[in-house]
Amino acid sequence: MSATSAPPKAPPKALPQVLPKAPPKVRALRAAGRTGQYVALLGFLVFLAFPLLWLVSTSFKSPQELGSINPTWLPVDPGLGNYRAAFEAQPLLHSALNSLLVAVSASVISVSIAVPAAYVMVRYKTRVSQAGTVWILVSQMFPFVLVIIPLFLVLKNLHLINSLGGLIIVYVVWNLPFSLWMLQGYVKSVPRSLEEAAAMDGAGRLRTLVSVVLPLLAPGLVATLMFSFVTAWNEFFFALVLLKSPENQTMSVILTHFIGAEGVADLGPLAAASVLATIPSLLFFALLQRRLVGGMLSGAVKG
Repeated sequence: MSATSAPPKAPPKALPQVLPKAPPKVRALRAAGRTGQYVALLGFLVFLAFPLLWLVSTSFKSPQELGSINPTWLPVDPGLGNYRAAFEAQPLLHSALNSLLVAVSASVISVSIAVPAAYVMVRYKTRVSQAGTVWILVSQMFPFVLVIIPLFLVLKNLHLINSLGGLIIVYVVWNLPFSLWMLQGYVKSVPRSLEEAAAMDGAGRLRTLVSVVLPLLAPGLVATLMFSFVTAWNEFFFALVLLKSPENQTMSVILTHFIGAEGVADLGPLAAASVLATIPSLLFFALLQRRLVGGMLSGAVKG
């Protein structure tokens, strides 16, 4: 009768390692550090939000409250009188449509030009692409005052003074370096292997850019488009110099009409008009917040 071998015993289970607790003083320091971070973040949020909240509060105050030597945080007798006065005093709706047309056109055109240009500058390292990178950096150093006189003369010869088309061209040229700079980081994050696979399937460069690269650049395109839009919407100096007729002026220029010849501002209607001027930017940021933040982080990490 043959002896049967006993089954091997299972190795004993390792006891879970219990990490030693930090000393009470260390835990207290960590808790204090986290509390300090939250307090600093809350203070930063209050610092950013306070001007907007104060502007909204001022827009609902009566003239008596605005003229009081003891200002109140919230309007005692809120009303829409400042908004009615602002619409009656200036063509706010028409100027807002002008700003919207200029900002959307300039941002879309600049991003449309920047996408293929950024792709070429990243994928083809030539002297032209290097010169383009240098141009991006140098162009951001020029102040507005330095370029406004030659720019005015060029647009005057082209009969584009006091026209929205001329202002759109100026904004496209001014936003293009920034758009190129942002999109280069996103183009670098696209793997070359995907483009090589598309080339093996018979796709040309244009087809590869449209079908492969552009879908992957969607977060970056949204981020760049948003910043270009906000820059064009808020720009004041070029619009002030190039637009003379009230029917062509943008929202940022119309806001200056609430300030009298002696520098005295009609504070209530000015606050109401300023609140209306901030609404489009806030709406765009609110609608595209997730894609905007994702695009910014993607370009910062992978670029």
